[in-house]
Amino acid sequence: MAGAVGGLLRVGLATLTALLTLWGAAAIWIDGPDRRLLAGLLLVAFLGAVALPFFRVRPLLHACLWALVPGAAGGGWWSSIPPSHDRDWQRDVARTPTAERHGSLVTVRDVRNFDYRTETDFTERWEERSYDLDRVAGLDLFVSYWGPTLYAHTILSWDVEGSSPIAASIETRRERGESYSAVLGFFRQFELVYVLADERDVVRLRTGYRGERVFLYRLDTPPAGARALLEQYLSEANALARQPAWYNAFTENCTTAIWRNVRALSPGNPFDWRLVANGHVDRMLYERGHLDTSLPFEELRARSDVTERAKACGARADFSRCIREGLPTPAARRR
Repeated sequence: MAGAVGGLLRVGLATLTALLTLWGAAAIWIDGPDRRLLAGLLLVAFLGAVALPFFRVRPLLHACLWALVPGAAGGGWWSSIPPSHDRDWQRDVARTPTAERHGSLVTVRDVRNFDYRTETDFTERWEERSYDLDRVAGLDLFVSYWGPTLYAHTILSWDVEGSSPIAASIETRRERGESYSAVLGFFRQFELVYVLADERDVVRLRTGYRGERVFLYRLDTPPAGARALLEQYLSEANALARQPAWYNAFTENCTTAIWRNVRALSPGNPFDWRLVANGHVDRMLYERGHLDTSLPFEELRARSDVTERAKACGARADFSRCIREGLPTPAARRR
């Protein structure tokens, strides 16, 4: 029995060492010096430091432990790489929104409401808008697919009576010339940005100019819960404006950040693999009772596809009302 446990321990530690070595090598090459020769020399030195114990130390278990030392040192270096607000940003993420609150009234600055002609040709409109938190009536979720349905982009949007909805899209803050990469998203290549926007911006951009397929789900969230989450988001946006942070495709993406904000208010929401493979987050929400469960899921999903409707609604002033016509709605929000 002891021998079997020892064998499993050795295999587990060897696997961990191999994975950390691969990650460390990739981190040095991707996040290391811009000069490729220097990055290459550091990479060789790192791999040599990992390999050396396997030639000099016995037993294997001890060699694995020693091999983890350069990995730990590399992790310390990687975690110390500072994010920055001072870069040559792409125009659509050039500003970070902020919010100022007076009682129940909140003023949000730098709400994005661009008028797009193409994805890259647009008229910039950064607006200041005011919302009454006492009039938050509900919460909706957009799920946007740009390719295979395993992954998607998620956007929350708050229904505030007397105001246009305010949408929040958690994204990579890209520099000029950069494009998003799922692989690079696991490293320290992109800062994080909370885009607070008009739905005509973030939805029409995806349906009309990026060719994405967008679903809109009305969530079964009480107004008090929707308000608390909006307050949390605005607090996060202010914190991010003061201190930049890194985006990470696993720990801090458009959906795991939603889960983290929800957990801050309601710790009883467990992690689910579909928060990472977020193309299936709608089914997860359905299973947890957060969507309209009076319909079978496949029917709900089909009726929640607003791609063509968003194209037809265009730049209408009542765009948000237009795309919600006939949309399945949980019973609690029909009253």
